[in-house]
Amino acid sequence: MGHSLPSNQVLLTLRGRLLKTGKSMQATVEAPTQPAISVETLLERVRAIAPIITEHAAAAERERRLSKPVFEAMRDAGLYRMWIPRELGGYEVDPVSGMKVFEAVARLDSAAAWNLQIAVAASTLMAFLPDAGAEEICSESPQIAGALFPPGRAVPVEGGYRISARCPFVSGCHQASWYLSPTRVMDGDNPRLDENGQEVVLWAFYEAEAGEILDTWHTLGMRGTGSHDIVAEDVFVPERRMARPRLLTDPGKAFRGPSYRTTIWPAVAALAPPALGIAQSAIELVIELGSKKKPNYLAHSLGESPVVQSQLAEAEAMVGAARAYLYESLDEAYESALEGRLISEQQKLKAHLATCYAIRSSADAVDLVCRAAGTTAIRETSALEKHFRDVQVITKHAHASTARYESLGKLMLGLETDWEFCAL
Repeated sequence: MGHSLPSNQVLLTLRGRLLKTGKSMQATVEAPTQPAISVETLLERVRAIAPIITEHAAAAERERRLSKPVFEAMRDAGLYRMWIPRELGGYEVDPVSGMKVFEAVARLDSAAAWNLQIAVAASTLMAFLPDAGAEEICSESPQIAGALFPPGRAVPVEGGYRISARCPFVSGCHQASWYLSPTRVMDGDNPRLDENGQEVVLWAFYEAEAGEILDTWHTLGMRGTGSHDIVAEDVFVPERRMARPRLLTDPGKAFRGPSYRTTIWPAVAALAPPALGIAQSAIELVIELGSKKKPNYLAHSLGESPVVQSQLAEAEAMVGAARAYLYESLDEAYESALEGRLISEQQKLKAHLATCYAIRSSADAVDLVCRAAGTTAIRETSALEKHFRDVQVITKHAHASTARYESLGKLMLGLETDWEFCAL
């Protein structure tokens, strides 16, 4: 029925074959049903709904979930459709355009940006589904929430599977119309194994009303994302909505445009723009504070301090460099995709390194400007306090933590990596 994520040895073999053959994915699809849209138009839509996003940011923090008016404003602005194929009613914008929109929203509210990028990124995973499954999910404007760990159970039955799973950190679960959970296919009491001796893992897409939200999201920061646990108990999922994670040389017919030849990597990289937006907002707040605040016991303003000047300049350089590296990595992968090539291992490596670096640099930049702001940055009345908490939480994400440097460094040295997502 399906296959697990490839083993490390299989990954290396596949990499060699792709590099030698230059194998690409088909690029021909039926005529798109949604017109093309520019990033300038999308950013203008963000500016138009900015008052709604900022007005409800405090409520999201307090209630530990994205506010309904903000979700509806972003939905009605078409932001959730950015990476859905045009054939299925989306805009199919390029990866960097998506990053710019995520960051623009993050400068207004971190929770709104995080939930937006999670849902938009999850929509690209429909490329692994049979065509009928993707078409069903996209028959209405889909908002997908889920996690890719830990795997639950999928028991084969006629027409599909009955799944039971519990996933943590499901950002935007309250607004989702569909949930995504990983599952192990079971043969009796034992996991099914593929021809390589690996467990068969499938991603299950199921209606949100079939799942249950557990109130577990009590955290230092990013409280407004509503990243609670979700539970599915013996939920039937038809075969068409079970995705087989694999090296994506044969995506669904709607997912053969250039963006989808970059496979999951824009979705991984999308974790970084919220951090970049938080850091840029923090820098701007301290620039504004520089002319207003006069530190105790000093005769000059905060902005006249050479230490503060240095900290601000260093923070701006860190964020700018991180953003440039991220965009460069995605542009390179997208240019190859436009030429009909599947993303290479080197391009995956660069995109993942850029993601980790952007998030870590953003956190360091926020730390720098919070030190420059002094006691202002520790008060709950200051947005800097929230920026500090939020960006620290983002650094803990498994796909973007500093632990990934070790996983990626192994690839640089020609060794097998322990990070299975490099196979996708």
